[in-house]
Amino acid sequence: QVQLVESGGGSVQSGGSLRLSCAASRFTVSNYCMGWFRQAPGKKREGVAAIDSDGSTSYADSVKGRFTIAQDNAKNTLYLRMDSLKPEDTAMYYCGADPFHCGVYLAHAYNYRGQGTQVTVSS
Repeated sequence: QVQLVESGGGSVQSGGSLRLSCAASRFTVSNYCMGWFRQAPGKKREGVAAIDSDGSTSYADSVKGRFTIAQDNAKNTLYLRMDSLKPEDTAMYYCGADPFHCGVYLAHAYNYRGQGTQVTVSS
């Protein structure tokens, strides 16, 4: 079955940067729609960024210009580079994959997801 393992979360100060990684196994990321979503305590899941099987990317308005999604097909790994982090970016970040549904607005509902990695941004 599909496996996704996130890493790279941590605690940073406002304005700092982090790079999240999502190692995929038992499927090929280039054949799936891949994305990141986040969930903060008491809030709904929010799609953050997505990359389709054709390489096109989409972002939530709240992170445009600050976050960059990318994937390394040779390593079968998805990344999320996060710059200019803000306290409101604090959340658990999850990697997701879906064979059919694509785009950032569906990232929160992708069929497969990992266990998440915590990102905490202090002011």
